[in-house]
Amino acid sequence: MIKRVFLAALAAGALAAVFITAVQAFTTTPIILHAEEYEKGQASSGRSAVPVILTVFAMPPAASQSSRNGEVLTVQGGATSKKVWSPGDGIERTLYTGLANLLAAVGFALLIVACFVIHDKPIDARRGVMWGIAGFAIFILAPSLGLPPEAPGAKAAGLIDRQVWWAFATAMAALGLWLMVFTRHGALKVLGVIAIAVPHLVGAPQPAELGGSVPPEIAGHFAAASIVVNAIFWTSLGWLAGTFYERLSR
Repeated sequence: MIKRVFLAALAAGALAAVFITAVQAFTTTPIILHAEEYEKGQASSGRSAVPVILTVFAMPPAASQSSRNGEVLTVQGGATSKKVWSPGDGIERTLYTGLANLLAAVGFALLIVACFVIHDKPIDARRGVMWGIAGFAIFILAPSLGLPPEAPGAKAAGLIDRQVWWAFATAMAALGLWLMVFTRHGALKVLGVIAIAVPHLVGAPQPAELGGSVPPEIAGHFAAASIVVNAIFWTSLGWLAGTFYERLSR
């Protein structure tokens, strides 16, 4: 059983990571490079210390907008310039993005396959897609309503506040979906809807002032593209996980 779980997750995660890295190269990555031109205030794209994986899995963004560049300016009682390593543009950046995608995709695939085991029902590719859609709703749609994907240069609230709210939103979304799908009592289903809504009633942390160096058209395009890429990723990951799990079960 354990061997089947890990093999299915590894195969599904590896293929999904390769696929989504290729998708990113033509969707979110060009937008990030364009946004970095505005962030740096010059006509050439800079280096980014934030892996492009964040645009796919909608995890909480970086601690500060300046940390997205190879050159970081820190101001604490005075201006100090500090050089921070980051992968160079081109093949180096793509390789590091692919590695980050691989680690995250295998981790999420393990989560999906673990759900297969716990649910203890026959699994095939079609049912795998349904679990992938559930993952998309929990990890992308729910938190993105309060914290949409941010392009480099966008202003944001404190990192810890965003991480706490993001974890709260995903946990409540998972609980809400479970109550709505796997319980039969009407009151529990209503409780599931309320659970999903609670983090948004509380409200996501917001920056003291809105704006940033990136034009709103680019920021909006980036957020929309990131969510669509997420949908592609989770759907393909669920399909692959269901396919490999079914074959290994034979």
